[in-house]
Amino acid sequence: MLKKTYYKMGAAMTAGMLAMSGGAAHAGTNTFSTIAENMQLSASAIPGLLTALAYLFGLLLAVLGVMKIKDHVENPTQTPLKDGAIRLAAGGALFALPIMLEAMFETINGGTVGNSANTQAASLRTADFAIH
Repeated sequence: MLKKTYYKMGAAMTAGMLAMSGGAAHAGTNTFSTIAENMQLSASAIPGLLTALAYLFGLLLAVLGVMKIKDHVENPTQTPLKDGAIRLAAGGALFALPIMLEAMFETINGGTVGNSANTQAASLRTADFAIH
């Protein structure tokens, strides 16, 4: 009896969600260009996600590195110092990764992420060698 109640509730929720989203009326309106636009729009959020993950895992590894160094101080024979140092170095590298990628992008493209203006190489227009 309880299973039937869950099935009915699930069916009602599914029907309600389909009614709120428009159901199958939107299924035929997707074309290749709208799908490509949606993919491009979704892909534009990937750098922000990678930045957040790099900061999160960088902080996590830094905290774990400090804890390993604490373990080494308390019991140096069982926990080598290199374990904590490796975690600290990896955490620092992950924490610096978004900053380094932004600097590389600005160097190559000549502007911020949203700016499409490219820099140009310096050129020598005139040369004047005055002798006094």
